[in-house]
Amino acid sequence: MTTELQLFKLSHPTASHWAAGQPTPEQLPQIKAAGITHIVNLRPAAEDLNFDEASAAATLGLNYHPLPISGPADLTLANAQALDTVLAAVGDAPTLIHCASSNRVGALMSLRAAWLHGQSADEALAIGRAYGLTAMEPLVQKLLSEAPR
Repeated sequence: MTTELQLFKLSHPTASHWAAGQPTPEQLPQIKAAGITHIVNLRPAAEDLNFDEASAAATLGLNYHPLPISGPADLTLANAQALDTVLAAVGDAPTLIHCASSNRVGALMSLRAAWLHGQSADEALAIGRAYGLTAMEPLVQKLLSEAPR
């Protein structure tokens, strides 16, 4: 990567994944310059971004994947599967996964790890924390102790 990213709550939990809060329009060229080729946006349209992220990403040649996760009610097996499908499709391509603060990213990555990839609850929570899981951790712990919904 040629550029050091300066994004809100940025983490780099795997060689090909970055997690962060919402990038600004001015940060999208940095994302491109850093070699990231895919953006997965977990913010729903109802969360006003003050700019059209999909169009801005397309203008830069970034592949854009919206997967709206509004909050706790959207932490479902179907959404974990949807994220898994996107990540499987992009493979090892450099990918930024974001929401407003990276908390939803961490929550969904934790559930994905347990429900779809057989990780223990402790392992899944560690993965979630690496991706930005914070305030939603008690809910994720509860969901991990129940059958997926």
